[in-house]
Amino acid sequence: MNTISISANGESRSGGQGGELRHVHGLGINPGDGKVYVATHHGVYRIEAPGKAAQVGTGRQDTMGFTVIGENTFLGSGHPAPGQGGPSNLGLIESSDAAATWRTLSLAGQADFHALEYAHGTVYGYDSTSQRLRVSADKMTWDNRAQLDAADIEVSPADRGIVLATTEQGVARSTDGGRTFRPSGGVPQLLLSWPAADVLYAVDPAGTLSRSADGGDIWKTISTVPGGPPQAFEAVDARHLLAATDGGIYESRDGGATFTRLLPLS
Repeated sequence: MNTISISANGESRSGGQGGELRHVHGLGINPGDGKVYVATHHGVYRIEAPGKAAQVGTGRQDTMGFTVIGENTFLGSGHPAPGQGGPSNLGLIESSDAAATWRTLSLAGQADFHALEYAHGTVYGYDSTSQRLRVSADKMTWDNRAQLDAADIEVSPADRGIVLATTEQGVARSTDGGRTFRPSGGVPQLLLSWPAADVLYAVDPAGTLSRSADGGDIWKTISTVPGGPPQAFEAVDARHLLAATDGGIYESRDGGATFTRLLPLS
């Protein structure tokens, strides 16, 4: 395993084969070990301690889509590492050993999911190749739903029919499981996370963190995520937040009122 320590100025110092932690696409906490996992342009990392991360497994794929769905079980998508071979789009891939290894489930060569959500026993993925929401109950067969230009998607934890998508025109809302969307207006957001029925978070392109108690109709500004433009965001629960910005990986334990940097980015 390649371990990387990040110095105070953000320079990466690594042992073994070397590597860099940058270009973050996804974040999550593995219930199996309680660690923060970081999906990047160069594989998946685990934060071992403040300022220290270890690259997991031998896979160096560009992990564009990423979500933790259970103990040691992750879903991903993206592109193979240079020289890895195979199709340029990975489709849906899964790890059952906390990113040590990955296997292809479906849509290899066909889909590049830039956003993945797992809710109500169902996978919701935004496929950047077709700009379409695709949904699967078994991770193998897919239903093609609405086509739209989105940066992120989220599914209501209380109602499988309610799906949100961030667009340049604002947050779009679906009430039919993503088959159709309508604009809901408001300030455009970039990243969403919906940990509880009455707790929906959004981060805009400037890093402003907002919260909604009614599924996105009314937003309350909470704070600004430190470190510049946001790269990834995940609400583990209503109070525990993870965010990646140009300045590093940050964590909040108080619903976004304050953040602590776990790791600078190289």
